[in-house]
Amino acid sequence: MFLLHRRLPLLARTTFLCNSMEPALTTTAASSFGGSPRLAALAQQLRMYKPPPSSSFDDDAEEMQADQESAGKVVSQVGFQESMTPVPKDPERFRPKRAAVLICIFEGEEGDLRVILTKRSSRLSTHSGEVSLPGGKAEEDDKDDGMTATREAEEEIGLDPSLVDIVTSLEPFLSKHLLRVIPVIGILKDKKSFNPKPNPAEVEAVFDAPLEMFLKDENRRSEEREWMGEKYLIHYFDYRTGDKDYTIWGLTAGILIRAASVTYQRPPAFIEQCPKFKYPKMVEKNTCMP
Repeated sequence: MFLLHRRLPLLARTTFLCNSMEPALTTTAASSFGGSPRLAALAQQLRMYKPPPSSSFDDDAEEMQADQESAGKVVSQVGFQESMTPVPKDPERFRPKRAAVLICIFEGEEGDLRVILTKRSSRLSTHSGEVSLPGGKAEEDDKDDGMTATREAEEEIGLDPSLVDIVTSLEPFLSKHLLRVIPVIGILKDKKSFNPKPNPAEVEAVFDAPLEMFLKDENRRSEEREWMGEKYLIHYFDYRTGDKDYTIWGLTAGILIRAASVTYQRPPAFIEQCPKFKYPKMVEKNTCMP
C-alpha cells in the first residue's frame, strides 16, 4: 500500500473528524447513522474520496524519484498495492481474480472510530488463525465491490448488509495469490443492531479495534524483507482486547493504514516503506503483489 500525499484528493480543508470543526448537518442526515453527527460527517467526507487515477509506468525517472521521496508505501508479505507491483501489461499473462474486503467503521462508546475485524478459523487451509477483514472473492451475481464485501461479511459474521452504508472504495491491492482485492469502506449505521454470528467454518472470533491505531507508532513493529532484490518493510500491530491478544499484519495491516490515512486525512507517524525502495521496471503504476 502507498500513500502519495500530493495525490490525495483535496477534500475540504475542514477535518470532519474534529468535533469543533464539524460542518452543520441536518437532523435527518445524523439520524441515518444512529443520531451520530460524527458518522454523518464522516460519510460525507469519504464519499468525496476518489482513488488516485491509474497511470502508465512510462513516467520519467525524475517523476518516479519525486513519488518515492514524497510517498510512504506499504508492501506486505501477503499483498502489495497494485500500483507498486511488477504486473505485466500483457493481459494474456495477468488476469487476477477479483475480491473485496469490508472496512466497516462505527463509533465506539468513547466516541472513537473503530473497525470490525475477524480471526480466521484455524481449520482453514490458507492464512489460518490470522486476523483479516471480512470479505472474499466476487461472484457473477455481485453488481459491484460493495455487494461482494457486504455479502461476504454477512456469510462470515452475520452482518446484515442493510446496516452498512457503503461510502467509498480504496485503490486495489494484489495478493500473492494474484487476487485483486478492493477495500470497500462502509459505515455501520447502528452498532446496537449488529449481533455478530461468526461462521465457524471460516471465522474463529469477531472483534473491533480503533482505526486510528494504524496511524500511531505504538504497539507496532516492523521487519525488513526483500522482494525482487529490493528491501521493504512489513508492519505488525499488536492489539489486546479483553483477555485476547491479536496481531494484525500483512495485507490487512496495509489496507488499514491506508484506510486510516484517508479517514483521518493524515499520514502515519512511522515510515511505511524503506525510503530507498526502487520501483522495479515493468511495473504498472497502479496494482499490488509480493
